[in-house]
Amino acid sequence: MLAKRIIPCMDVESGRVVKGVHFVNLRDAGDPVELAAFYDREGADELVFLDITASHEERDTKVELAGRAGDEVFIPYVIGGGIGSLDDIRRILKAGADKVSINTAAVEDPSLITRAAERFGSQCVVVAIDGRMRPDGTWKVFTHGGRTPTGIDLLEWAGEVQRLGAGEIMLTSMDRDGTKVGYDIPMTRAVCRAVSIPVIASGGAGNLEHLAEAIEQTGCDAVLAASIFHYREHTIAEAKQYLASRGIEVRL
Repeated sequence: MLAKRIIPCMDVESGRVVKGVHFVNLRDAGDPVELAAFYDREGADELVFLDITASHEERDTKVELAGRAGDEVFIPYVIGGGIGSLDDIRRILKAGADKVSINTAAVEDPSLITRAAERFGSQCVVVAIDGRMRPDGTWKVFTHGGRTPTGIDLLEWAGEVQRLGAGEIMLTSMDRDGTKVGYDIPMTRAVCRAVSIPVIASGGAGNLEHLAEAIEQTGCDAVLAASIFHYREHTIAEAKQYLASRGIEVRL
C-alpha cells in the first residue's frame, strides 16, 4: 500500500494566503512561499497553491509564484488557478512546479486534459473538481472558484476526467469548505469508487480525526487541509503521528 499523503493547501489572493468558509469571508494567513517553506521543513508530503480568484477574474496564474516556490521548496508542489492553455501549463512547469491543477478550463474544454497529458505526462495533470449536493440528492460540479453551477453530474465528470488522461483528482466539497466539521465522506467515497486514479480529499478538515476518517472511510490517497495547519492548531508531525497510531501508512 502506498503511504497516504498529507497536503497543506495555500489559497492565494493578491499574493497572500487566505482562508474562508464556503470560498468567502477570507482572512489572511501569511506569505505563500514562506508558509510553503515552513511546511517543507515540517515534513509535508506535497503542497498545493491555488489562486482562488484567477478563473473568476480571468487572470493568468502567476508563473512568478511557481518560480519563487521552486527556490525555497524541495517537495512536490501543485500550482492551480486560471490555467487555461498548454502554454500556461508549460510556463508553470518550466518555472519549477511539479504539477498543475486545472478546473474551470477543463470543464469548458475537456480536450485540454488529454492534450496536457500527452504533452507533459498524466502525472503532471491534476483535475480539481468542486462539488456540491443539490436538492435532488445528486452531486454537481461548480467552476470559477465555486461561483458557477454547471449542472454536470460529479461522478460522471470524475470518470470522464480519468478517461481523458488526468493523473489525479483533487476533490473539494463546497458544502464543507472551511467549516472544519469534517470531510464530505459520502461524496469522497463515491468518487474514489468511481475512478482508479488517486483522489485528494479536500474541504472540511477541522481536527486530526477528520484526516483519519477520510482515509479510512473513503479510500482516498491524500488529505488536503488548510486552516488546521495555517493557524497552528496542529503540526504536520502531529498529523502523521496520529495517522500512524491509527494504523495508516504515512511517511514519517
